[in-house]
Amino acid sequence: MMKQALSNENQGSDESLLLEYEHFLSNKAKGTIDAYVRTTRRVIEWIAQRPGNGGHFHPRQLTKTAVEMYLTSLEQEGYSINHRARVKSTISSFARWLMEEKGLLQRNPTRGVDLPAQQLLAPRELSEDQRYILRSLVEQEGNRRGAAIFALGYWAGCRVSDVSWLQMDHTHIGPKIGWLHVGYKGGKWRDIDLMNDVRKPLYEYLKASVDANRAYVFTSQRSERLTEEGIHHWFRTLKASATKDQWELIHDLTFHDLRHDFAHRAREAGWSLEEVAYYLGHVTKKGTPAIQTTVRYTQVSREQVKEKLKYMRG
Repeated sequence: MMKQALSNENQGSDESLLLEYEHFLSNKAKGTIDAYVRTTRRVIEWIAQRPGNGGHFHPRQLTKTAVEMYLTSLEQEGYSINHRARVKSTISSFARWLMEEKGLLQRNPTRGVDLPAQQLLAPRELSEDQRYILRSLVEQEGNRRGAAIFALGYWAGCRVSDVSWLQMDHTHIGPKIGWLHVGYKGGKWRDIDLMNDVRKPLYEYLKASVDANRAYVFTSQRSERLTEEGIHHWFRTLKASATKDQWELIHDLTFHDLRHDFAHRAREAGWSLEEVAYYLGHVTKKGTPAIQTTVRYTQVSREQVKEKLKYMRG
């Protein structure tokens, strides 16, 4: 009982600090405030759970080491460098407030923390086993929202941001028709038609949804919009339901890998690079297909070339 009381007291102290910080941000836009507070809460909770901190956060624990290791944990979970840069900026803002307004911190822990440039690795093509496992897990989960989110990544090659920011007004789904207006990232909007493997789960999810007047297609308990972080969390939870043997094959997959795999399957189905580029939203500022980006998504593998050697004739 004493231990539980101390834990509740600690949580109350952390929440009180967050409320003060939220009040300090009151001159910013509501969306910005929500994002800052949500990210800061996650950082605080992560630090509180580190060994020796007893489940409680104190500003002195916000060190350069903590920042570096938290950002590394995000990288390992599949978060993009752009997302990690936003997290670092948010931590810096919180740290400045602790220094200048509260006098609880001596130095900004984000100083000297560098984010390595994104490596241009060949995008991933999933194996048949990986595809089987993921599709099976989604089916076994039996969750309409999860099935719709997965379908948008796997069967439509949508970015996490496309899914997170998908608006009801941009979603045209019926028993027999389906097309979306997507492209939040970089303002690269496009209209895409959906195959039945996407239209059906999205239609069933929307039909079963309670609030038809909401602004965004995917919502959460805390917000009017399911965030990109929320989608990543759902995907990690989905993978966690795998058996030990399945886990070994899918543990390092990210939601973005579904988009890469869609591009590979589209090329195998005979799509031109221009068609894949349009569908995925790989376009230049002038609106023309950005083939160089699409080529990265569909790089051939050694195994593919090796297979083609069998058909060489002299």
